[in-house]
Amino acid sequence: MSSSVALTKLVDKMKLESLTPQIDISKLKVITTEVNRPALQLTGYFDHFDAERVQIIGYVEFTYLEHLTREEKLPVYEKLLAAQIPCLIYTTMTYPDQDMLDLANKYKVPIFVTKQATSAFMAEVIRWLNVELAPCISIHGVLVDVYGEGILIMGESGIGKSEAALELIKRGHRLITDDVVEIRKVSDETLIGTAPDITRHFIELRGIGIIDVKTLFGVESVKNTGTIDLVIKLEEWDRDKEYDRLGLEEEYIEFLGNKVVCHSLPIRPGRNLAVIVESAAVNHRQKKMGYNAAKELYNRVQNSLMKNMQGTQEG
Repeated sequence: MSSSVALTKLVDKMKLESLTPQIDISKLKVITTEVNRPALQLTGYFDHFDAERVQIIGYVEFTYLEHLTREEKLPVYEKLLAAQIPCLIYTTMTYPDQDMLDLANKYKVPIFVTKQATSAFMAEVIRWLNVELAPCISIHGVLVDVYGEGILIMGESGIGKSEAALELIKRGHRLITDDVVEIRKVSDETLIGTAPDITRHFIELRGIGIIDVKTLFGVESVKNTGTIDLVIKLEEWDRDKEYDRLGLEEEYIEFLGNKVVCHSLPIRPGRNLAVIVESAAVNHRQKKMGYNAAKELYNRVQNSLMKNMQGTQEG
Protein backbone atom coordinates (compact mmCIF):
# COMPACT_ATOMS: atom_id res chain seq x y z
CA MET A 1 0.00 0.00 0.00
CA SER A 2 1.42 3.36 -1.05
CA SER A 3 1.00 5.68 1.95
CA SER A 4 2.65 8.90 0.80
CA VAL A 5 4.15 10.74 -2.15
CA ALA A 6 6.95 13.29 -1.97
CA LEU A 7 5.79 16.88 -2.37
CA THR A 8 8.71 17.42 -4.75
CA LYS A 9 7.15 14.89 -7.16
CA LEU A 10 3.88 16.84 -7.13
CA VAL A 11 5.76 20.10 -7.78
CA ASP A 12 7.67 18.58 -10.70
CA LYS A 13 4.63 16.84 -12.17
CA MET A 14 2.40 19.92 -12.08
CA LYS A 15 5.23 22.36 -12.96
CA LEU A 16 4.56 24.56 -9.94
CA GLU A 17 6.48 27.79 -9.30
CA SER A 18 7.63 28.20 -5.70
CA LEU A 19 7.14 31.54 -3.95
CA THR A 20 8.88 30.28 -0.81
CA PRO A 21 12.17 28.87 -2.13
CA GLN A 22 13.83 29.21 1.28
CA ILE A 23 11.58 26.47 2.69
CA ASP A 24 13.07 22.97 2.33
CA ILE A 25 10.38 20.70 0.86
CA SER A 26 12.59 17.64 0.30
CA LYS A 27 11.13 15.80 3.30
CA LEU A 28 7.51 16.91 2.98
CA LYS A 29 4.89 14.32 2.00
CA VAL A 30 1.34 14.24 0.68
CA ILE A 31 -0.65 11.42 2.28
CA THR A 32 -4.17 11.80 0.87
CA THR A 33 -5.67 11.99 -2.61
CA GLU A 34 -8.17 14.64 -1.52
CA VAL A 35 -7.56 18.34 -2.12
CA ASN A 36 -9.37 21.30 -0.61
CA ARG A 37 -10.36 24.84 -1.57
CA PRO A 38 -10.46 26.52 1.87
CA ALA A 39 -13.43 28.76 1.18
CA LEU A 40 -15.11 28.24 4.55
CA GLN A 41 -11.79 28.43 6.35
CA LEU A 42 -11.13 31.87 4.87
CA THR A 43 -14.36 33.04 6.54
CA GLY A 44 -13.03 31.76 9.86
CA TYR A 45 -14.84 28.40 10.08
CA PHE A 46 -12.28 25.67 10.86
CA ASP A 47 -14.49 22.93 12.32
CA HIS A 48 -13.84 19.58 10.58
CA PHE A 49 -10.93 21.11 8.65
CA ASP A 50 -8.68 18.40 7.19
CA ALA A 51 -5.18 19.86 7.37
CA GLU A 52 -3.64 16.83 5.61
CA ARG A 53 -5.04 17.88 2.24
CA VAL A 54 -3.29 20.02 -0.36
CA GLN A 55 -4.94 23.45 -0.15
CA ILE A 56 -5.82 25.35 -3.34
CA ILE A 57 -6.69 29.03 -3.60
CA GLY A 58 -8.69 29.70 -6.77
CA TYR A 59 -9.88 32.93 -8.32
CA VAL A 60 -13.05 33.03 -6.19
CA GLU A 61 -11.12 32.66 -2.91
CA PHE A 62 -8.54 35.20 -4.09
CA THR A 63 -11.16 37.86 -4.91
CA TYR A 64 -12.90 37.22 -1.59
CA LEU A 65 -9.64 37.91 0.25
CA GLU A 66 -9.20 41.08 -1.78
CA HIS A 67 -12.35 42.47 -0.18
CA LEU A 68 -11.10 41.90 3.38
CA THR A 69 -9.11 44.38 5.42
CA ARG A 70 -5.64 43.47 6.63
CA GLU A 71 -6.97 43.14 10.17
CA GLU A 72 -9.58 40.63 8.98
CA LYS A 73 -7.16 38.60 6.86
CA LEU A 74 -4.28 38.14 9.31
CA PRO A 75 -6.12 35.92 11.85
CA VAL A 76 -7.41 33.73 9.01
CA TYR A 77 -3.96 33.42 7.44
CA GLU A 78 -2.47 32.56 10.83
CA LYS A 79 -4.99 29.86 11.62
CA LEU A 80 -4.77 28.30 8.16
CA LEU A 81 -0.97 28.13 8.05
CA ALA A 82 -0.57 27.17 11.71
CA ALA A 83 -2.55 23.99 10.94
CA GLN A 84 0.59 22.69 9.16
CA ILE A 85 -1.01 22.02 5.81
CA PRO A 86 1.23 20.26 3.21
CA CYS A 87 1.26 23.28 0.90
CA LEU A 88 -0.83 26.13 -0.48
CA ILE A 89 -1.26 26.50 -4.24
CA TYR A 90 -2.57 29.62 -6.00
CA THR A 91 -4.14 28.95 -9.42
CA THR A 92 -5.26 31.05 -12.42
CA MET A 93 -2.21 33.31 -12.09
CA THR A 94 -3.30 34.73 -8.73
CA TYR A 95 -0.62 35.58 -6.17
CA PRO A 96 -0.57 35.79 -2.36
CA ASP A 97 0.05 39.09 -0.58
CA GLN A 98 3.15 39.73 1.49
CA ASP A 99 1.40 38.92 4.78
CA MET A 100 0.58 35.45 3.52
CA LEU A 101 4.18 34.90 2.40
CA ASP A 102 5.59 36.13 5.71
CA LEU A 103 3.36 33.80 7.73
CA ALA A 104 4.09 30.91 5.35
CA ASN A 105 7.81 31.32 6.03
CA LYS A 106 7.10 31.55 9.76
CA TYR A 107 5.19 28.24 9.80
CA LYS A 108 7.32 26.57 7.09
CA VAL A 109 4.39 26.04 4.72
CA PRO A 110 5.45 26.17 1.05
CA ILE A 111 3.39 28.30 -1.35
CA PHE A 112 3.22 27.65 -5.09
CA VAL A 113 1.52 29.22 -8.10
CA THR A 114 0.31 27.81 -11.41
CA LYS A 115 -1.10 29.33 -14.59
CA GLN A 116 -3.72 26.58 -14.90
CA ALA A 117 -7.42 27.18 -14.23
CA THR A 118 -8.59 25.92 -10.86
CA SER A 119 -11.02 23.17 -11.93
CA ALA A 120 -8.69 21.62 -14.51
CA PHE A 121 -5.75 21.82 -12.11
CA MET A 122 -7.67 20.16 -9.26
CA ALA A 123 -8.88 17.37 -11.53
CA GLU A 124 -5.36 16.60 -12.71
CA VAL A 125 -3.91 16.70 -9.18
CA ILE A 126 -6.59 14.32 -7.89
CA ARG A 127 -6.12 11.95 -10.86
CA TRP A 128 -2.35 11.88 -10.37
CA LEU A 129 -2.56 11.41 -6.60
CA ASN A 130 -5.07 8.59 -7.07
CA VAL A 131 -2.44 6.73 -9.10
CA GLU A 132 0.52 7.58 -6.87
CA LEU A 133 -1.27 6.72 -3.61
CA ALA A 134 -3.21 3.71 -4.90
CA PRO A 135 -2.80 0.29 -3.24
CA CYS A 136 0.15 -1.39 -4.95
CA ILE A 137 1.57 -4.90 -5.31
CA SER A 138 4.47 -6.30 -7.36
CA ILE A 139 4.17 -9.54 -9.32
CA HIS A 140 6.36 -11.56 -11.68
CA GLY A 141 5.28 -11.14 -15.30
CA VAL A 142 5.43 -9.10 -18.49
CA LEU A 143 3.00 -6.31 -19.40
CA VAL A 144 2.58 -5.26 -23.04
CA ASP A 145 0.19 -2.97 -24.90
CA VAL A 146 -1.37 -4.86 -27.81
CA TYR A 147 -3.83 -2.95 -29.99
CA GLY A 148 -4.58 -0.69 -27.02
CA GLU A 149 -5.29 -3.61 -24.66
CA GLY A 150 -3.01 -4.11 -21.65
CA ILE A 151 -1.97 -7.78 -21.73
CA LEU A 152 -0.30 -9.22 -18.62
CA ILE A 153 1.66 -12.36 -19.51
CA MET A 154 2.34 -14.64 -16.52
CA GLY A 155 3.99 -18.02 -16.10
CA GLU A 156 6.92 -19.83 -14.55
CA SER A 157 10.41 -18.43 -14.97
CA GLY A 158 11.96 -19.43 -18.30
CA ILE A 159 8.69 -20.39 -20.00
CA GLY A 160 9.04 -17.71 -22.69
CA LYS A 161 7.27 -14.57 -21.45
CA SER A 162 10.06 -12.19 -22.44
CA GLU A 163 10.55 -13.88 -25.82
CA ALA A 164 6.83 -13.49 -26.55
CA ALA A 165 7.03 -9.82 -25.54
CA LEU A 166 10.02 -9.27 -27.82
CA GLU A 167 8.18 -10.77 -30.79
CA LEU A 168 5.19 -8.53 -30.05
CA ILE A 169 7.48 -5.48 -29.95
CA LYS A 170 8.91 -6.43 -33.34
CA ARG A 171 5.33 -6.63 -34.64
CA GLY A 172 4.69 -3.01 -33.62
CA HIS A 173 3.28 -3.35 -30.10
CA ARG A 174 4.65 -1.69 -26.96
CA LEU A 175 6.43 -2.93 -23.86
CA ILE A 176 5.34 -1.55 -20.50
CA THR A 177 7.42 -3.72 -18.18
CA ASP A 178 9.35 -6.97 -18.14
CA ASP A 179 9.98 -9.31 -15.18
CA VAL A 180 8.42 -7.15 -12.43
CA VAL A 181 4.99 -5.54 -12.80
CA GLU A 182 3.86 -2.98 -10.23
CA ILE A 183 0.05 -3.11 -10.11
CA ARG A 184 -1.93 -0.20 -8.68
CA LYS A 185 -5.66 -0.22 -7.99
CA VAL A 186 -6.86 3.24 -9.02
CA SER A 187 -10.57 2.35 -8.86
CA ASP A 188 -12.85 -0.64 -8.34
CA GLU A 189 -12.75 -1.18 -12.10
CA THR A 190 -9.23 -0.19 -13.12
CA LEU A 191 -5.78 -1.66 -12.48
CA ILE A 192 -2.71 0.20 -13.73
CA GLY A 193 0.60 -1.56 -14.40
CA THR A 194 3.99 0.14 -14.37
CA ALA A 195 7.67 -0.81 -14.33
CA PRO A 196 10.04 -0.22 -11.42
CA ASP A 197 12.22 2.78 -12.26
CA ILE A 198 15.39 0.69 -12.28
CA THR A 199 14.19 -1.83 -14.92
CA ARG A 200 12.02 0.43 -17.11
CA HIS A 201 12.38 -0.33 -20.86
CA PHE A 202 14.72 -3.32 -20.26
CA ILE A 203 14.09 -6.97 -21.20
CA GLU A 204 16.09 -9.96 -20.01
CA LEU A 205 16.66 -12.68 -22.63
CA ARG A 206 18.29 -15.86 -21.43
CA GLY A 207 21.49 -16.56 -23.34
CA ILE A 208 21.76 -12.95 -24.56
CA GLY A 209 21.33 -10.85 -21.42
CA ILE A 210 19.74 -7.46 -20.91
CA ILE A 211 18.57 -5.43 -23.90
CA ASP A 212 17.28 -1.84 -23.95
CA VAL A 213 14.03 -1.93 -25.94
CA LYS A 214 13.76 1.86 -26.21
CA THR A 215 17.27 2.13 -27.69
CA LEU A 216 16.96 -0.84 -30.05
CA PHE A 217 13.42 -0.31 -31.36
CA GLY A 218 12.72 3.36 -30.69
CA VAL A 219 10.46 5.33 -28.38
CA GLU A 220 7.32 4.08 -30.15
CA SER A 221 8.07 0.56 -28.83
CA VAL A 222 7.68 1.41 -25.12
CA LYS A 223 5.03 2.81 -22.80
CA ASN A 224 5.41 3.87 -19.17
CA THR A 225 2.00 2.80 -17.82
CA GLY A 226 -1.00 0.84 -19.01
CA THR A 227 -4.24 -0.68 -17.80
CA ILE A 228 -4.39 -4.41 -17.16
CA ASP A 229 -7.27 -5.62 -19.34
CA LEU A 230 -6.41 -9.28 -19.89
CA VAL A 231 -4.15 -11.88 -18.26
CA ILE A 232 -2.56 -14.72 -20.25
CA LYS A 233 -1.00 -17.53 -18.21
CA LEU A 234 1.62 -19.55 -20.06
CA GLU A 235 1.99 -23.15 -18.91
CA GLU A 236 3.64 -26.36 -20.11
CA TRP A 237 1.42 -28.55 -22.27
CA ASP A 238 -0.22 -31.31 -20.24
CA ARG A 239 -1.73 -34.19 -22.26
CA ASP A 240 -3.95 -35.16 -19.34
CA LYS A 241 -5.41 -31.69 -18.87
CA GLU A 242 -8.50 -30.58 -20.74
CA TYR A 243 -8.19 -27.05 -22.11
CA ASP A 244 -11.06 -24.72 -22.97
CA ARG A 245 -11.69 -24.83 -26.73
CA LEU A 246 -14.78 -22.63 -26.98
CA GLY A 247 -14.42 -19.85 -24.42
CA LEU A 248 -18.12 -19.68 -23.56
CA GLU A 249 -17.36 -19.06 -19.89
CA GLU A 250 -14.74 -16.53 -18.76
CA GLU A 251 -12.13 -17.36 -16.14
CA TYR A 252 -10.82 -14.63 -13.85
CA ILE A 253 -7.82 -13.81 -11.72
CA GLU A 254 -7.97 -11.32 -8.85
CA PHE A 255 -5.53 -8.52 -7.99
CA LEU A 256 -6.19 -6.17 -5.05
CA GLY A 257 -9.86 -7.16 -5.10
CA ASN A 258 -10.34 -6.47 -8.83
CA LYS A 259 -11.15 -9.34 -11.21
CA VAL A 260 -9.44 -9.56 -14.59
CA VAL A 261 -10.27 -12.01 -17.42
CA CYS A 262 -7.60 -14.74 -17.55
CA HIS A 263 -6.74 -17.28 -20.28
CA SER A 264 -4.49 -20.30 -19.68
CA LEU A 265 -2.33 -20.90 -22.75
CA PRO A 266 -0.54 -24.26 -23.13
CA ILE A 267 2.93 -24.06 -24.66
CA ARG A 268 3.98 -26.51 -27.38
CA PRO A 269 6.75 -26.34 -29.99
CA GLY A 270 5.63 -24.51 -33.11
CA ARG A 271 2.98 -22.33 -31.48
CA ASN A 272 3.41 -18.66 -32.39
CA LEU A 273 2.77 -16.96 -29.05
CA ALA A 274 2.81 -13.45 -30.46
CA VAL A 275 0.03 -14.19 -32.96
CA ILE A 276 -2.02 -15.93 -30.26
CA VAL A 277 -1.63 -12.97 -27.88
CA GLU A 278 -2.64 -10.57 -30.66
CA SER A 279 -5.72 -12.66 -31.39
CA ALA A 280 -6.61 -12.81 -27.69
CA ALA A 281 -6.32 -9.01 -27.45
CA VAL A 282 -8.58 -8.39 -30.45
CA ASN A 283 -11.07 -11.02 -29.27
CA HIS A 284 -11.18 -9.42 -25.81
CA ARG A 285 -11.82 -6.00 -27.37
CA GLN A 286 -14.64 -7.49 -29.48
CA LYS A 287 -16.26 -8.91 -26.34
CA LYS A 288 -16.11 -5.51 -24.64
CA MET A 289 -17.85 -4.06 -27.71
CA GLY A 290 -20.63 -6.65 -27.47
CA TYR A 291 -19.55 -9.36 -29.92
CA ASN A 292 -18.66 -12.85 -28.64
CA ALA A 293 -17.49 -15.30 -31.32
CA ALA A 294 -18.04 -18.34 -29.08
CA LYS A 295 -21.65 -17.35 -28.38
CA GLU A 296 -22.20 -16.63 -32.08
CA LEU A 297 -21.02 -20.16 -32.95
CA TYR A 298 -23.18 -21.62 -30.18
CA ASN A 299 -26.23 -19.76 -31.51
CA ARG A 300 -25.55 -20.98 -35.05
CA VAL A 301 -25.29 -24.58 -33.85
CA GLN A 302 -28.51 -24.24 -31.86
CA ASN A 303 -30.34 -22.71 -34.83
CA SER A 304 -29.07 -25.47 -37.11
CA LEU A 305 -30.28 -28.16 -34.70
CA MET A 306 -33.68 -26.50 -34.42
CA LYS A 307 -34.03 -26.39 -38.19
CA ASN A 308 -33.06 -30.08 -38.48
CA MET A 309 -35.58 -31.02 -35.78
CA GLN A 310 -38.32 -29.04 -37.53
CA GLY A 311 -37.45 -30.66 -40.87
CA THR A 312 -37.60 -34.15 -39.30
CA GLN A 313 -40.99 -33.43 -37.70
CA GLU A 314 -42.43 -32.10 -40.96
CA GLY A 315 -41.11 -35.13 -42.82
